[in-house]
Amino acid sequence: MEGDDEAFDGAPMGNEEMFSNGGDIDDPRHTPISTLGKAGASGGGELMDVEAYASLYTGRTKVVRLLFIAKRCGNEAMQLEALRMAHDEIKKGEDTQLYHEVTARIGDRLGPQYALDQTWADIVDRRAEHRKEKLENEFNSYKTNMIKESIRMGYNDIADFYYAHGQLGDAFKNYVRTRDYCTTSKHIIQMCLNVILVSIELEQFMHVSNYVSKAEQTPEQLDPIMNSKLRCAAGLAYLETKKYKLAARKFLETGIELGNNYTDVIAPQDVAIYGGLCALASFDRTELKNKVIDNINFSNFLELVPEVRELINDFYASHYASCLEYLENLKPNLLLDIHLHDHIEMLYTEIRHKAIIQYTLPFISVELHTMAGAFKTSVAGLEKELEALITENKIQARIDSHNKILYARHADQRNATFQRVLQTGVEFERDVRAMLLRANLIKHESIMKSARKL
Repeated sequence: MEGDDEAFDGAPMGNEEMFSNGGDIDDPRHTPISTLGKAGASGGGELMDVEAYASLYTGRTKVVRLLFIAKRCGNEAMQLEALRMAHDEIKKGEDTQLYHEVTARIGDRLGPQYALDQTWADIVDRRAEHRKEKLENEFNSYKTNMIKESIRMGYNDIADFYYAHGQLGDAFKNYVRTRDYCTTSKHIIQMCLNVILVSIELEQFMHVSNYVSKAEQTPEQLDPIMNSKLRCAAGLAYLETKKYKLAARKFLETGIELGNNYTDVIAPQDVAIYGGLCALASFDRTELKNKVIDNINFSNFLELVPEVRELINDFYASHYASCLEYLENLKPNLLLDIHLHDHIEMLYTEIRHKAIIQYTLPFISVELHTMAGAFKTSVAGLEKELEALITENKIQARIDSHNKILYARHADQRNATFQRVLQTGVEFERDVRAMLLRANLIKHESIMKSARKL
């Protein structure tokens, strides 16, 4: 326990209150991403519907995502809308530090109603001081009585207080300290989920992985909702460490029971987007068919994001122009996603390279002009991509740069067949000689005589 505390010293502090969640997957907040429009970091194109996007989330992640959009979108109208919604959400809680930061970013651009309300902040701070003092007094009495359940609840109450006021490092330490006072499997699972929540917000994904494992090792069988939450948390941890295949597997294993029960971390649409893109970038064709397209459970998530469903189907059906068009349309919005933005370029590059490799496999020769049209790129650009893939030994081919033709280096099947037959003959002769030798040894009792000497 102390090791965990020490490892977390110096972790960045965050802000926001813990909010409740609930509901089911049919909730109207589960808006398909197509309704969110297109908005790039440069501010071009149709603006994202920030309100529709924010309605998918609750708690701190809602505020953090809005602030991330405001920072990255590059469009003043969208930035102000995101800051306005973040301001309104923060005032529902008690995080005055974050309130000061947001009002400073807004300045005087949204009018006097969004100027700094120092009176409100002072009232909240005074109330927080009284609440903290009361919690500490109650906790001291619990420790005096030495009742494990009371001590556990005391640590939880203090952790919840710190969480609500944005002191995430202190919240983490107090949630961890409840571990020694958990008396049931349910207590252990709840402790793990609390630590996972704070660790995700602090971007300490090593702790996320560790506490997912602890929760999964509880003797009591996890219910479907808890299991789905742990799958999502593990998927985010693998995504952060660029282990895309493992991340895809976790998101694909997430049960539809997740619904709106984890919106303080992730929305069902995110499961479809993260899982779908990671699978496209890391799965082979057979895995994509068996684990994604034919996965009835995951198809329920894909229905929430039709663009991802269609681009996966297009990729599998070798409709690469349509697939890449869907990807480009989604890219501006995905660059505004707090978990995915750092991985978009790498995922898109892997998906594109897999598409190019898959396109070339059936052919002996391919005209680069035709292929460039299929991938909506220039011949020169395609040639550079092919050169890189050939150099990396991902495509067995050579390029006729003058005539702009790609020639596959297919093995001589006739010669390879003869070689396999000859090798089989050699192995058969060796096995027959060994059997004859053993038969002769047995016939002349050579083995038995040797055994009697011993």
